[in-house]
Amino acid sequence: MPLRYIEKILRASVYDVAIETPLDFAKTLSARTQNQIFLKREDLQSVFSFKLRGAYNKMALLSENEKKCGVIAASAGNHAQGVALSAQRLGINALIVMPTTTPEIKSQSVKNMGAEIVLFGDSYSESYAHAYELAKKSKKSGRVFVHPYDDEDVIAGQGTVAMEILRQYTQKIDAIFVPVGGGGLIAGMAVYAKFVRPEIKIIGVEPDDSDCLNQALKAGERVVLEQVGLFADGVAVKQIGEKTFALAQKYVDEVITVSTDEICAAIKDIFDDTRSIAEPAGALATAGLKKYIEQKNVIGQTLIAVDSGANVNFDRLRYVAERAQVGEHREILLAVTIPEVAGSFLEFCKLLNGRNITEFNYRYFDRTNAQVFVGISTSGHSYDPETLVLSLRAKKFTVVDMTQNDLAKEHIRYMVGGHAPCELNEVIYSVEFPERPSALLNFLTQLNGRWNISLFHYRNHGAAFGKVLMGLQLESTQKLAFETCLTSLDFCFQEETDNPAYRLFLGNQQ
Repeated sequence: MPLRYIEKILRASVYDVAIETPLDFAKTLSARTQNQIFLKREDLQSVFSFKLRGAYNKMALLSENEKKCGVIAASAGNHAQGVALSAQRLGINALIVMPTTTPEIKSQSVKNMGAEIVLFGDSYSESYAHAYELAKKSKKSGRVFVHPYDDEDVIAGQGTVAMEILRQYTQKIDAIFVPVGGGGLIAGMAVYAKFVRPEIKIIGVEPDDSDCLNQALKAGERVVLEQVGLFADGVAVKQIGEKTFALAQKYVDEVITVSTDEICAAIKDIFDDTRSIAEPAGALATAGLKKYIEQKNVIGQTLIAVDSGANVNFDRLRYVAERAQVGEHREILLAVTIPEVAGSFLEFCKLLNGRNITEFNYRYFDRTNAQVFVGISTSGHSYDPETLVLSLRAKKFTVVDMTQNDLAKEHIRYMVGGHAPCELNEVIYSVEFPERPSALLNFLTQLNGRWNISLFHYRNHGAAFGKVLMGLQLESTQKLAFETCLTSLDFCFQEETDNPAYRLFLGNQQ
């Protein structure tokens, strides 16, 4: 099997559309981590992603008759642009199914390259299923389905990234970090790298809420995730590919999972070294590289991360900037109860030992105590939230660490001071809404006035799905019916009634 893939990679005709991207030395990140770190800049391709390599290689190998019949594909953005550009260059008709939540910047780019677009479903999985059905129906016409990752020719096209790296850097390489979605990129890169230089570690990186390869390796077989996180939408895949998993089992050394905050911090790291902005999936490998260094106390090694793409919505950068400080361990978020008396805030600040306050949210509510939501910078100090919390508690302050509390970071910090005025029988849910016209209206229509909404907070983060915090006045017997309603709409949700962030800042305190 390896020799077949090696031959395909060596013969891949990707350079009709792709460029050999540079391997850039990350000077700032290298100095900070005491390692030699390089970034493989696939964000510099004409479609701002590596995806055109596999798409073009697959389509260039089609027979003349197949090319005349056209192709069909499903994608949330990057694969679609690769297929569209390849179709334009090869004179092939392309039909691409994209989620209705696809940002206009991506769908418009595909249209500009001459592809026909069908918008279907709220997620990539729904679009893929629809595209596959359309492909089966079009068998008479012969339209070919171009899979985004689980295809030998697509895998071979992506494998040319490893071929370039090993040609560009002939000295010792300790590890190459690769983002993982469906597995096409890591499968192609791993099979080539292990054939040429087997001593190099190939390490996959996945979001901790979309780790289909990690879960499959643990189970020893492919698994289907119930749901996937959507922040790194380029790798939001519920099941690793069949062909890609077979290769990953043999040639991938390790998989690391990272949080949203760690991805945001990596986007900032890439910007600091290159002055370019990676999309979340594009910065995934860098986030994993940093975590690997931290967990294993690595010093003096040569490490390479694939910067796989830069198709990011501009309005998402606000969210990235907010979360990068926490992901870089430069900010601690605390909920602190201080006496509602003059001078207590001054006393609190003195206990911070020179640390700067980055955020302070407060509204008068109670004559005795004040609940404050505070961000504290750790710049110039070691990241040691436990010691800080203990020092505050020693002075009789009640403290809850909110640094890892997503509800606090995404909603509560913007709602401080909104305590319920009385007992409401309030049940709190966080819900993911698809960002498309009428989504909220359709949801409220489904509620049909059965339950009263007592709290609602939403912020647009530039993603395909928006996160909503909502409270409803529900009796215990009504919860099941409400949750059944959410499930029928295929919305991801989680009850947050007992979340300490809600309890401290929004819940009834009488």
